[in-house]
Formats: sequence, structure tokens, C-alpha cells
Amino acid sequence: MIRIINLRVAVTVKSDIKDIVEKKYPQLRGAIDTIHVVRRAVDARKKPNIVFVYTLFVEVHKEAQIMKKLGKQKDVSVFTPEDPEPIVYGNVPLAHRPVVMGFGPAGMLAAFYLAREGYRPIVLERGQDVDTRSQDVETFWKEGVFKPESNVQFGEGGAGTFSDGKLTTRVTHPRLHEISKYFVEFGAPEEILYKHKPHVGTDKLRTMVKAMRERIIEWGGEVRFGAKVTDLFIENDHIVGVEVNDNERIDTTVVLSGVGHSARDTYEMLHKRNVEMTAKPFAIGVRIEHDQAVIDESQYGVEPSSLGLGAAEYSLVYHDKETGRTAYSFCMCPGGQVVASASENGGVVVNGMSLYARDSGVANSAIVVNVGPDDFGNHPLDGVAFQREWERKAYELGGSNFYAPAQTVGQFLGLSQATDVQDSTYSYEPGVVNCDLHDCLPPFVTSVLERALPYWGRRIHGFDDPAVCMTGVETRTSAPLRMGRNEERISPTVGGFYPMGEGAGYAGGIMSAALDGAETAIICMAKYAKPN
Repeated sequence: MIRIINLRVAVTVKSDIKDIVEKKYPQLRGAIDTIHVVRRAVDARKKPNIVFVYTLFVEVHKEAQIMKKLGKQKDVSVFTPEDPEPIVYGNVPLAHRPVVMGFGPAGMLAAFYLAREGYRPIVLERGQDVDTRSQDVETFWKEGVFKPESNVQFGEGGAGTFSDGKLTTRVTHPRLHEISKYFVEFGAPEEILYKHKPHVGTDKLRTMVKAMRERIIEWGGEVRFGAKVTDLFIENDHIVGVEVNDNERIDTTVVLSGVGHSARDTYEMLHKRNVEMTAKPFAIGVRIEHDQAVIDESQYGVEPSSLGLGAAEYSLVYHDKETGRTAYSFCMCPGGQVVASASENGGVVVNGMSLYARDSGVANSAIVVNVGPDDFGNHPLDGVAFQREWERKAYELGGSNFYAPAQTVGQFLGLSQATDVQDSTYSYEPGVVNCDLHDCLPPFVTSVLERALPYWGRRIHGFDDPAVCMTGVETRTSAPLRMGRNEERISPTVGGFYPMGEGAGYAGGIMSAALDGAETAIICMAKYAKPN
């Protein structure tokens, strides 16, 4: 196979990719069998001359002769794709079926691979199936009726089901492409296989997770909703069973835990059961919203649909010299909305979401500042307490009814004659209350954001416009703790317990969590024989 990198094509060019390649490299005419688009990124640095930058795998006949004709082309090379390691089965007997806790990306892919290989996992998800969950979430947003076990954080698909559905990851692993192909099979758009920053959108994610669940069941797995693991049964420092909903015991010697970063009561239970965990850094801040046209104009210089492009994105970082902290944009959602993401009564949490089309006309992103154990304490659950403190303050400021505190940039920066929030663009439901965001964030966070906003405004015109709305608080950027695991991915303190995914501190998004779940299942299978 031949790899071609850095193939630059103006976004206005509508020719077939094969014609483009043959025009660039005439030596390939008549020799191409198949072209695989591995990556397609947008380079808008020289506006208005915006280009796609491709990486391609090209299958040709008589490869050696073709490479000889091509000579020494710096962007062309022979490439042998790396296949994932084959799955092997261990020989330790399994007296009971393995249990998977949680049905977010990590739990879903762990269950998927276990079921595919005949291990018939039992999945226990505290939340509801995606259809019931979607109805509950819509009711919460529209009417403020909150369900602690069926919300943006808990339920089929995990927190990512109500997100932009980004599939970007900094992790490189040969199994990622295999997982992406499964996602496409179950309803994700084919472009996720090659776009530089692929996304699925919450609407397509809901269809995809249902299809994956049905396949797991078809392969012999069991998926139970409204099934919260409330305790572990441990003998001689090894799992022997789990308690479900305080009243049911399921015997098992293998538990793969993908509970997500918001399962605070589960964290507490696991800590009581001596599952090793340590506090870790995360970040907190607010959501900021702009008219999408402001971002499009800054990034592209033109209306993106005129070039066949989607809504523009941005990624911002600010290193604060005064404090040594970093502020950055997180989970930027083009053409999306800010959503109420609480997972317990008495707290307001905001996040961002987009549909696949990204056509709401509003861009939103978290702008957050890093925090760590030095700020909140070294006990494994201190980060949870820190998050909860600021979420409760936001809840009280908003009126104790899940309305969110919001403030314009002008108000936040103390500018004279600043615009009121009600006259700005905001999308959070059930509603917002004009408040001082300094009252629901630590001073060291707000001071950094005060300096970051003008800095970013010099890079994206209009970013720090005084009328721009910010909504608080964003606290669930990542898990506030990490669970220990050894080389076999087993807890060093509780045998048979496999921490995995974002909630265990080993992932930072849908794809990395999915990969961590899949690889954890594969490592588990390498130890255990298939159950009878």
C-alpha cells in the first residue's frame, strides 16, 4: 500500500479524489485499485484560500514498479498498516458471567467485545435506555423536572450521548480504526473514518448506541437499565459478587467498571470497599456562547456553506503568568446549545451539545481553568466535594430551581454600561438568572478568566464582546480521581475489579474511553476462559 500525505486541495475543487491524485501523480494513472481517505483536515491559515489537506492510503497493482516510477517523492511512501493484536483467550475458569458496570463508551465497548467473543456479559446501567432517557432530559430542560437516575450524565451511551459527539483523540492505536468502523456500521456517518475532527452529533449517537446494544444482546449479552451497583461483595480481597439496587445479588468474579466521571455515590461505595483511588487534577469554569457567524468569519473569512464547509470550530489556550495556571477552551460545540447537565439534586452543571448538522446558529464552548489537589485536598473524594461546592452555589444563585447563573462578558469584566444577559444570546434551559459568576467560582479561576478573555479576543474578533453570555458552572471536564490498576488493568487492592474509562481517570472523551473499554475487555479475556 502507498501512503500519500500533505495532498492539498482547494475546498472549491469538486473533482473525484482519484482524478486529483492522478493529476498530482501521473505515474499512478491506470494503476490505482482503491483509495482510502485516512485523514482530511481544513487549513484556513491563508484566507480566503482555504484547502483540504489529505492523507491517503492507495492500493495499486505492481506496487514496486509504481514506486520506482515515482522516485523520491517526500510525500509518498510504502506503508504497511498495523493490525490490532489478535484476541487470545485465557484458561482461568469463569464460574459466573462477567459484569460490566455502566453503559457509556467504556462499558459499551467492553461489553461489545466480550459479547462478540462469547463471554456473555451482564451490563448494569443505573440510568435508562436512550429513548426513555431522552424524554426525561427533554422534560428536565423544558420544565425543570429532574430525575437523579435518568439525566445527561446517567443512562445508555453515557454523558457523550448529550454532547457534540466528538470522536477526536490524541491516542494512537490500531484498534481505533476498527472501533470507528463499528460505529459506522451502527449508524455513525462514514466521514468519521477520515475527518481530522470527526463528530457524530447527539442525534446520530442515540441511534448508534441502540444498535450496538441490540448487537450485544444478539451475541448473548444482557443489558439491564435502572440497575445501579450499590455494593461489592469481596472475599479474601477478591470480587465474588455485586449488589444491585440495594436488594439483589449477582455472583461474579470479574467486574469491569466504566461508571463515568459523575457517579459520585458509586465512587464513595468503591472507596469504602477499598478500591484504590487518588485525587487528580481537572478543570472548572463556564460556558461561553457566540453567534456562530462570529466564529465562522474569524476562522474562514466567509460563510462556510459557500465553500461546502461546516460550522467553524476553535481551540484556545492561555497561560497565565501571574498564577502559573492555564485557561483553555474545552468541548467546543459549533452550531449547538448549552445544556443542563446536573446529576444530583441541589446543583447546577452546564455542558455543551450539538446535533450532527450543527445548525443552531450558536457556538458554545467551556472556558475553564485547571485545578488540582493543592486547591481542594489529597483525599480521593476531595475533588468531588470541591465540584459539589461550586455546583451548589450556582444552584442557589440561579434560584434553587435548576436555572443557571449567567453574566455577560462586559459584566464579568466590570465594564461600564454592560449589556444584561437577557439581551444577549443564550441557549440554556430551563432558564438563566443574571448573576455575578464570581460568586460561584473560586477567585483564582475568575481572575485567570478575566485575563484570558481579552487575550482570546485579540485572536478571535468578537470573542470578548461585552454582550457575549457566559453561563455557570462547568465542573465535569474530567474525573476528579483516578482508580489504581496494575499491568493487567486490575485494581491492586480488589482482585477481579477492572477500572476503565473516563470515570476511572483513564480517558478523556468518547474514543479514548471506548478504546480503554475495548482493550480492558481484551486483556481480561486473555486471562479468563469463556464461561460455560
